[in-house]
Amino acid sequence: MTAADLYALAGVGLVGLGLYALIVHAHLLRKILAINVTGSGIFLVLVGLSGTGPDAIPQAMVITGIVVAVSATALALALMLRLTALSGQAELPQDPDDAH
Repeated sequence: MTAADLYALAGVGLVGLGLYALIVHAHLLRKILAINVTGSGIFLVLVGLSGTGPDAIPQAMVITGIVVAVSATALALALMLRLTALSGQAELPQDPDDAH
């Protein structure tokens, strides 16, 4: 097993863990963290599958993705803080149709 295979395998594990946490937890901060873990797993899979060739495009895509993920996380945290300030809780309101 090469290092690239190990990166890809660890990335698949992080994607699974992040998706599980995204489904299970109701708190918005935990959902934001789960999305970040999933994104990190995807980045690891991309790096692992790109190999060690002279092509730098996959690495450039991952670096660009990291910058976009940081920006999206900052926006999500700002929206969560605004929702917490308005409603007093950091969870999305329940749908009244689901309360059967």
